[in-house]
Amino acid sequence: MKWKLGNLEIDGRVILAPMAGYTSEGYRKFFEDFSIAIFYTEMVSDMGLIYGNKETISYLPQKESKFPVGVQLFGSEPENILKAAKIAKNNAKQIDFFDINMACPVNKVVKTGAGSMLLKDPKKCGEIVRRLKEEFDIPVTAKIRLGWDENNINYLEVIHELEEAGVDMVAIHARTRKDLYHGIPRFDLLNGLRSKMKVPLAISGNIFTIDDAINALEITEADAVMVARGTVGNPYLATQIDHYLRTGERLENPSFKEQKEYCLSLARYLIEEKGELMAMKVYRSIASQFFTSFPNVKALRAKLSMELNTYQNLVSIIEEYEKENIFD
Repeated sequence: MKWKLGNLEIDGRVILAPMAGYTSEGYRKFFEDFSIAIFYTEMVSDMGLIYGNKETISYLPQKESKFPVGVQLFGSEPENILKAAKIAKNNAKQIDFFDINMACPVNKVVKTGAGSMLLKDPKKCGEIVRRLKEEFDIPVTAKIRLGWDENNINYLEVIHELEEAGVDMVAIHARTRKDLYHGIPRFDLLNGLRSKMKVPLAISGNIFTIDDAINALEITEADAVMVARGTVGNPYLATQIDHYLRTGERLENPSFKEQKEYCLSLARYLIEEKGELMAMKVYRSIASQFFTSFPNVKALRAKLSMELNTYQNLVSIIEEYEKENIFD
């Protein structure tokens, strides 16, 4: 299960993908108990760091983790990304590697020339990595997509430029920019990709079950699988995937009692990080996801999405539902 990311020894094949609005300090700390081998920050704007924006700086790791943590930078120009990386290094408690976002498909990122827009200029992708490799002695990775659209699938060209520049790992989301997060990921286009590469490969796209992970890994021969939306409200999925890859054994899905405790535990981590008011605002889009697989949850999920204000409120809403339903 061990493999190398540059000079880092990685134990495990499950990576928690960077997710804007999710993978903050508290979220990452919570997931340390779920067999994650590598963590990323949320996307960090290069210009936000250059201009000294306090919120942007707060995305940087402010506490030590026992697991590798990468800072994911996004921007459009090599010089600015390099400046931002230097600022990040001076303002973070821990940076084990830098990751460059070349995958984000959302308009507000793409229109600045960042994210998936970089895929239109493979040589610039390589130049960004090259500048960072010249400056820092920690690994540099990149997250990409298949290409801009169905008529411009150029991931092999992008990977070539990245490898020539010294990239230490490439993660690829098996959709184009035009696909956004819709449709079925095209793992078929990535058949045997790892055998064509010099560096480790991580694969992502719709990993919602153990079988999704197995399928993606078998087709691509990737070193690791990235989990993202599939673990929002279902953190134990990461443990299930990791355990299966190590042993071939499938762990049962968590019980209601376990899901309840996971939900409350993450809430406590976010409150510690953000304060109760802000944490509960964020949690309105997360808490309900813990209970999608249980019966009669429509009212429960509605209350968690609309009425959540305090931690005690969270506890009360869940316990009210629990009293009305029988669980072993």
